[in-house]
Amino acid sequence: MALGGGTWLTQNKILPGSYINFVSVARASVTLSDRGIATIPIILDWGIQGTVMEIDAANFQKNSLYIFGYDYTDPKLKPLRELFRNVRLAYIYRLGDGGVKASNTYATAVFAGERGNALKVVVTTNVDDNNKFDVILLLNGAQVDKQTVETAEELVNNDFVTWGTEELVLTPTAGTPLTGGASPTITNANYQSYIDAIEAYSYNAIGCPSDNSAVIGLFAAFTRRMRDERGVKFQCVTYNPVNNSDFEGVVDVMNAVTDAGADAWSAIYWVTGVIAGTAVNRSATNRQYDGEYSIDVSHTQTQLEDAILGGKFAFHRVGSNIRVLADINSLVNLTTEKGEVFQENQTIRVIDQIANDIAVLFNGKYLGEVPNDPDGRVSLWSDITGHHLQLQFPLRAIENFNPEDVTVEPGATKRAVLVHDKVTPVNAMTQLYMTVMVA
Repeated sequence: MALGGGTWLTQNKILPGSYINFVSVARASVTLSDRGIATIPIILDWGIQGTVMEIDAANFQKNSLYIFGYDYTDPKLKPLRELFRNVRLAYIYRLGDGGVKASNTYATAVFAGERGNALKVVVTTNVDDNNKFDVILLLNGAQVDKQTVETAEELVNNDFVTWGTEELVLTPTAGTPLTGGASPTITNANYQSYIDAIEAYSYNAIGCPSDNSAVIGLFAAFTRRMRDERGVKFQCVTYNPVNNSDFEGVVDVMNAVTDAGADAWSAIYWVTGVIAGTAVNRSATNRQYDGEYSIDVSHTQTQLEDAILGGKFAFHRVGSNIRVLADINSLVNLTTEKGEVFQENQTIRVIDQIANDIAVLFNGKYLGEVPNDPDGRVSLWSDITGHHLQLQFPLRAIENFNPEDVTVEPGATKRAVLVHDKVTPVNAMTQLYMTVMVA
């Protein structure tokens, strides 16, 4: 059989073989970072609170029962399934603090929340040894743990409960449910706690799962501060059908979800995944919605035109399918510094890619290591132009790049360097104007 081979960027190969990178000892080359990382806070009734959970797509599918208290296919996890359709990694945060853990005579739920009330303890006499007991834990009727012990002291805590072994005498029971579990009340302060916790992480998109104007304002302000003051580049997705954020870093979703029991803003889960996961050389314009929600697309041609002019990320119907109308952000008031090209999310992906990659390059290779002399500045110039040439070919994310447009000069102090750069992002075709001459 053929063996795998070649170079590697991430350790995700399937075939056995040798994957070897050749890297100069004194010189690490710049590489294009992978996209597909999102973060979102979510209201849950099971799981750890006040902690950012790093979860990849495979872990979500395999271990959702233990992480979130529900099987992967359960309707409760529909929002996360929407998100993971287009991301490879997500930072999930369970909103809220407090709440009550469900309990009974035998055990106490590991996490606070209503889901703990679905747990039940069954104790039976072991068929092979009458001196032992089979202690079975059920979650919504399905067995999630079984232990055979003589006394309660032998019980081992698991992912769902801690056993009350002190002075507990095991006696057969057909099923004793845990009760009293209550999920915490969510306040605006909980969203601020999430913002504080997620600031230290790196991601491509952050989702705001709320229609509360104060919460939307919080997420938008956080995004603007991180992009403009900290240089951390990502985009924020909000449900904002009426107002306009007017910022290239914020994507305002216009369409509501109409499913019974679902929040109107639930489309932001899918859109957050798309904004995070769309490649640097791709556009989400005309992307088919492949999620599970029913999205309101009852808009006229005029309303759709107004949506584009108003900086709305909108869905529309094309035949039997629902598709993205235009991959745009909320920027509407243009300036000499930010023209209409900044309204395209594909442009933002390109400039964010450059900003993040060059920052990683400089901080990892040059900061405090390379002398600020002509040779050092030539080295930095070479890495920057090499990075841009990769964007131009084979990715075709930029065009007409000329290495001479990049200059690296001494800065205002002996420790600083000043870089001038020029790139022209490529956007996908979205309009066809055609004239046919008929003889």
